[in-house]
Amino acid sequence: MDKLIITGGNRLHGDVVISGAKNAALPILCASLLTADTLALTNVPSLKDISTTLKLLAQMGVQNQWGNPAELTLNAANVTSLEAPYELVKTMRASILVLGPLLARFGEARVSLPGGCAIGQRPVDQHIKGLTAMGADIRIEHGFVIARAKRLKGTTIRTDMVTVTGTENLLMAAALAEGRTILENAAREPEITDLAELLIKMGARIQGHGTDRIVIDGVERLHGAEHCIVADRIEAGTFLCAVGAAGGDIMLRNAAPDTMGAVLDKLHEAGVGIECGPDWIRGHMNQRPKAVGFRTYEYPAFPTDMQAQLMALNTIADGTAVIVENIFENRFMHVQELRRMGANIDIDGHTAVVKGIPELSGATVMATDLRASASLVIAGLAASGQTTIERIYHLDRGYEHMEVKLRTIGADIQRIKQDPA
Repeated sequence: MDKLIITGGNRLHGDVVISGAKNAALPILCASLLTADTLALTNVPSLKDISTTLKLLAQMGVQNQWGNPAELTLNAANVTSLEAPYELVKTMRASILVLGPLLARFGEARVSLPGGCAIGQRPVDQHIKGLTAMGADIRIEHGFVIARAKRLKGTTIRTDMVTVTGTENLLMAAALAEGRTILENAAREPEITDLAELLIKMGARIQGHGTDRIVIDGVERLHGAEHCIVADRIEAGTFLCAVGAAGGDIMLRNAAPDTMGAVLDKLHEAGVGIECGPDWIRGHMNQRPKAVGFRTYEYPAFPTDMQAQLMALNTIADGTAVIVENIFENRFMHVQELRRMGANIDIDGHTAVVKGIPELSGATVMATDLRASASLVIAGLAASGQTTIERIYHLDRGYEHMEVKLRTIGADIQRIKQDPA
């Protein structure tokens, strides 16, 4: 397993090009199953989760071809398998997103129950509830979701909780269903809006995306389209936390500041200078951060995917921050690793109390999930001495060449390749 070695203390200066959003790209890749025509995508990030999804789709018969960097074409004209096997699904929960498209276009699907990061329970029962309401016959057997339907029928679906992947799965299924589907209590994330915009380009009839009530009038068929993946707001937020912790002045290019309101507000409150244009964000920091408390909630509130990174910033802030994690019950696993670097953090259930100290000290730490990995990188950039981060395969799932981008803006960070043997 590869590891990162960071020598802290360098200020960050220069430009960073933000990649396309992983959480937008994954459902859009799965949407290729909805049509026999070609999808032409740009701004597709080169990530482990993307390659895993492409392997899964290829196993089903979907052809894919990379063009220039970040350009990808997909064609599902000759789908040969309606199964998503455990071997390809176990590492990535987003694999469940093939369920809705397969069921809508082909009338059946056999999808292994998913895995992913160990940050808590993320059940698929709301996906099943919604598809069942649309007329699907679904059962769980031997670890597989087995679904059949002659043609899904539109209905009103009100999920018990706000679920991003559930909204995406039902949105894709409803695009080819008979009649009108109304999704109540829908997730509002920018990645869902991006998926809906692609589906509309493919011929879907969708209104209300970006709100908690999405109305879809099903069509007989969808066609090919061209689409540019929205910028990754979490990657952008991570780099802004990095400059907040290490100091310096960076410009994020190809960013989407209009999707980042809650994060930008908190960084500004912490003392990071923030300036924005339509597709760029400048972040500059010349002082010790101020402690900022926050609670994670569904979009447009503060995202759970930025909790670990802002916690890392708070570890060296002036003051005490109270952080409440409301989305995942097991998303404080980075705390024990930050403590190894000297952080003063107390945990009580879903609440973390972070008392800022003047400086962290480098240590050997272990990444436990994707965003925890990013928080340890931020801590390492701000710490004195050398930090070694083990098990960074988590990082590669969601950040495109993170250490390369950081090196271009002045960080002392190296990837060490390790022989699996």
